[in-house]
Amino acid sequence: MRIDAHQHFWRLADRAGQWPPPELAAIHRDFGPSDLEPLLRECGVAETVLVQSLPSVADTRFLLDLADRHPFIAAVVGWVDLKAHDAVAQIAELAGNPRLKGLRPMLQDLPGDRWIDDPALDAAVNAMLRHDLVFDALVLPRHLGALARFASRHPTLPVVVDHAAKPPIATGDLDRWRTDIASLALLPQVSCKLSGLLTEAGDRCRADDLEPVVAHVLQQFGARRVIWGSDWPVLRLAGDYAAWLRLSESLCTTVLAATIASPTDLADALVDIFGVNAQRFYRLASTPGRS
Repeated sequence: MRIDAHQHFWRLADRAGQWPPPELAAIHRDFGPSDLEPLLRECGVAETVLVQSLPSVADTRFLLDLADRHPFIAAVVGWVDLKAHDAVAQIAELAGNPRLKGLRPMLQDLPGDRWIDDPALDAAVNAMLRHDLVFDALVLPRHLGALARFASRHPTLPVVVDHAAKPPIATGDLDRWRTDIASLALLPQVSCKLSGLLTEAGDRCRADDLEPVVAHVLQQFGARRVIWGSDWPVLRLAGDYAAWLRLSESLCTTVLAATIASPTDLADALVDIFGVNAQRFYRLASTPGRS
C-alpha cells in the first residue's frame, strides 16, 4: 500500500504576496483534495502526508480541517514559530488534533543559515517530543551543517530531510551536498525524503541524471530511512504524478538491485520506501505494514 509522504494544498486567496508567483502558471491556482484524489486512485496511493506551505498557524488549521474531512489525508505537518514566546502553547493546542504529526519551519526562506542551530528552540522541541511530533526539515544544502548540529542536540527527535535537501542537480555541483548528506545520515534518527528532485534537475531530468543522487541517498540512509513523496502540486512544474512515481520506483529498483540479491528482500525494501517508512516515521496507525 503506497503512501505519498509529501504533498500540499493551498488557496491563492490566503497567499497574498507569497509564492507561487503568477508566472508559474502550472501551480498558480487553488489546489484541494478533489484535484489530487483522481491521481491517487490512478496510482494506487492510499494515503498522504499533507505538508504546510505557509508560515502561519492559520494555514495549519486549514490543513487540519481538510484532514478531518478527507480520510486519505493520514497526517498533517504544520507550522509554528518555534522561537516564539508562546510556541509551547501553540504546539499543545494544535497537537490536540491527532492528525497533526509534525512541524516544519521554512528554513530555506529564513535569513541566515544557522537559525536552526540555536538553543532557543529547546523549549519548542521538548514540547514536540511530549506530543509525539516529528520535525520536517525544509533545507538547502547550505543548511545541512547547522541541521546536523541541531539533530545531534536532540537525538530523540525524529527528523526527515525534505527533498533530499534540494541537491543542485541542474548544475551537477554535488560534491559538498554528498559530503554533508553523508555526515547527517550518521545520525540514526534522521531520515530523508525522496521528493522534489525533478524541480531541482532542470534539463538534467533523465533517469541517468537522477540515479547518482538517488543512489547516494539510499547508500547513506538505507532503504528503511528513505521516504517517497510527490511534492505535488509543485511537481507540476517539472512532471506529472504518475510519471514521477514510475521513475522513482524504477530508480530505486535499479539502485537497490545492485546490492540486494534476494527478490523478496528487494520487494520488501521498495515497500518500505513507498509506504511503510512513512507509516513508521509519522506513526500512521491506520495503515498496516511490516514490522
